[in-house]
Amino acid sequence: MNFLKEITPREYQKNILKTCIEKNCLVVLPTGLGKTLIALMLTIERMKSFPGQKVVFLAPTKPLAEQHLNSFKKNLGELFADIQIFTGEINATNRKKIWQTADIIFSTPQCVANDLKKNLYNLEEVCLLIEDEAHRCVKNYSYNFIAQKYKSQAKNPRILGLTASPGNEIGKIKTICKNLAIQEVEIRTRESPDVKEYLQKREFEKVQIDFPKEFEEMRQVLNKLFGEYVDEIKKRGLLYAPATKTNLIKLQKNLMDPKKHKELNELLGISACAVAIKLQHAIELLETQTLKGFNNYLKDLFEQAANKKSKGVIKLVKKTEFNFVYTKSSELLSKKLEHPKISELISLIYKEKKQNEKFKAIVFSQFRDTAQIISETMNTIDGIKSKMFIGQAKKKGFGLSQKDQKQIIIEFINGEINLLSATCIAEEGLDIPEVDAVIFYEPIPSAIRSIQRAGRTARLNKGKIIILITKNTRDESYYYVSRAREKQMNSAIETIRQDMKNKETQKTL
Repeated sequence: MNFLKEITPREYQKNILKTCIEKNCLVVLPTGLGKTLIALMLTIERMKSFPGQKVVFLAPTKPLAEQHLNSFKKNLGELFADIQIFTGEINATNRKKIWQTADIIFSTPQCVANDLKKNLYNLEEVCLLIEDEAHRCVKNYSYNFIAQKYKSQAKNPRILGLTASPGNEIGKIKTICKNLAIQEVEIRTRESPDVKEYLQKREFEKVQIDFPKEFEEMRQVLNKLFGEYVDEIKKRGLLYAPATKTNLIKLQKNLMDPKKHKELNELLGISACAVAIKLQHAIELLETQTLKGFNNYLKDLFEQAANKKSKGVIKLVKKTEFNFVYTKSSELLSKKLEHPKISELISLIYKEKKQNEKFKAIVFSQFRDTAQIISETMNTIDGIKSKMFIGQAKKKGFGLSQKDQKQIIIEFINGEINLLSATCIAEEGLDIPEVDAVIFYEPIPSAIRSIQRAGRTARLNKGKIIILITKNTRDESYYYVSRAREKQMNSAIETIRQDMKNKETQKTL
């Protein structure tokens, strides 16, 4: 009997399903190509094979868990199963009751992990565990704890991991596979022969922008200041690697380890390292973001100093060089000067809207300040209605509640707004409708995030990816790093697939 309603699986989904029925499988499939349908078909197969047992579907956020639940409800017959969702708002006693009667449970991993730690229930009767965004299955993330418990408790275990990209490092992909006891990896890209026929053409445009000569002096002054702090850290014998953002953050974490005894040299090193990280962030904002956002960040450092948050910052803001940069950026803003990416973005959006009246786009940027400035600027274009789409509020700063996020997606679907100015919240999973163009305000070095961003366009309709790159800045290196990592990911997965096949062959000999 076919339990699927109103949906017909594609050939590649059927082929991937065959593997998932037989083995624990990691499915790597670009956004929008139907990972959830594969999970749904596997759920039906497992529940037919093990009547009375449960399926647990985990997703990293509550909106994503709800989205998968709605997809299951829409495509499954009403009488097929009792489908429920776990959230932190449902108290533990009620979750325990729901667990006893539900057939398919959707949840965030934190919720289930907490319940398992309190022994509210166990995973003995779970015949399928699905972990969405499985690239998160590393380190101390709750996915790991649940997977370990599941492997030891379940009578009839089967695990399905879903991701658009598990990353580019062989070691990390192997760790994900080990943590989920993966026996086979099924990967498809936009170029796979069985996928290609279902996708539309995707144009790619790289827009290179000159770094403004008005900004150059500020950059040089900041680089000089940054170099002085790095020299200090090196003279203290604390840094031997290049002073990249990653290396400085690692060093800071290492120096601040509460288990380590700190001499005066280490304490002064911690202060210098913290300021070096702040200066590097300032340079990144100046090179790749907006002048307004950069100026706001400098103001924030003055505020931190006034509130005596850090001795290092107090010393920094007293420096003549720092004050020169702040004064110069304020002057340029008063003359209505901005980073040229903003005017380029206005031209791009104006041109696209003129060509297509129903034009919809997402502009991705790294920082909330940038997303806000982009949204405000886009709303000055005739026919563009933009809203910012960002994560929940942090301790300091602004954000959107999950209810607000849902409302914005509804408005975007209904055409009340036609441009989302989004941070990473729009990269992962969420059911955002397909757009005509995805614009990267800046390249990002992460293969996972680049693939997720790009997956928002060119599924059912033609689409465009546009990347803005400021010349002679970190934008250029991030662009090439991301491209290289994407290629590395595909070859890394292929290596791991071959390893798994070889092991399987050896077992049968």
